[in-house]
Amino acid sequence: MKFSTLARFIDKKHAAMALSVCALVACGGGSSDGVSADSADVGTGAGTTTKSNSTTSSENKPTASTDTYRGVNLSGAEWGEAIPGTEGTDYVFPTTDEVDYFLSKGMNTFRIGFLWERMQPKAYGDFDATYFAKYDALVSYATSKGAHVILNPHNYARYYDVTVGSADVPNSVFADFWQKMAKHYANNPNVIFNLVNEPHDIPTLQWVDAANAAIVGIRSTGATNLIIAPGNNWTGAHSWYDDTGGTSNAVAMLQIDDPADNVVFEVHQYLDADSAGGSGPCVSTTIGSERLEQWVGWLRQNGKKGFVGEFAGRNDDTCNAAVTDMLKYMTTNSDVISGWLWWAAGPRWGDYVYSVEPSNGQDRPQMALMAPFLQKK
Repeated sequence: MKFSTLARFIDKKHAAMALSVCALVACGGGSSDGVSADSADVGTGAGTTTKSNSTTSSENKPTASTDTYRGVNLSGAEWGEAIPGTEGTDYVFPTTDEVDYFLSKGMNTFRIGFLWERMQPKAYGDFDATYFAKYDALVSYATSKGAHVILNPHNYARYYDVTVGSADVPNSVFADFWQKMAKHYANNPNVIFNLVNEPHDIPTLQWVDAANAAIVGIRSTGATNLIIAPGNNWTGAHSWYDDTGGTSNAVAMLQIDDPADNVVFEVHQYLDADSAGGSGPCVSTTIGSERLEQWVGWLRQNGKKGFVGEFAGRNDDTCNAAVTDMLKYMTTNSDVISGWLWWAAGPRWGDYVYSVEPSNGQDRPQMALMAPFLQKK
């Protein structure tokens, strides 16, 4: 969970949506459970996006091991409350220049957010050709450079503000979305499927059932890509054993079932008093490693792999020490932590306290903290 002064993150709910859930979900067609065997392709124009003509440069390719993911969240396409909204006003896509910049710093992974409702405006329907084409072009560019791209519907386990696995958004809707996405990217091993961003205020077992339905949809296409399954309750590492949602992540997430056995368990962890990612001070210089400890123990005890999808700290002495300590801890425990991503970068972050978007051609201060933990030529 993270907050900023930007409206998109002040109000995580899409309360202002004008289209009814019935019109777009419950009445959208398709079966009420399971995955349709004859699910349609992505949609008109979606599968024919022209990829970048840029040739892959060895100077830009990351040199980190393919099973060690280190990078940043590129945010912008998921911004705004208006659906579908207007590009350039309500939301903006990250750029290839940003990809090149972070690759030059030694990062090798980008988690790129989008809104499910913009990508697939109607349940069981085709993807929006224009929105998908622009997203796909960025994915294609980054992976052509050797980077890993994590596809991230930034939707909090909701579709038009209704939780997945509910009567109005049955698991089949979620599975259909991921089946279509997987069908398009099954042949690109550098693409990773992050089921959703930060499920919350949903029974944990309901979330697990929805996640398993999405995994079935993905694997039904033959895709073997890595899947990232986030925990419930805002995906916090610090709350992995809390029973908010009726069942703790520590118990419920053991029921995640991937027949390909290629899934990692995601947490987000911030360093402020309530782990919400506000702009307040960090609790201590060791708070990050302390908050990861129980989750890491769970991974090791159960033979699982994990992924830190978001973390950050503001630029002051305590936070800088806490970020460095957390980076050291994640490196020391890389046998079970397969990667980490800073929150965040993107074209419109301005003076956001956690932004590592370069400003006037200059690195942001927190880039220096990550530099010793990044591999580059």
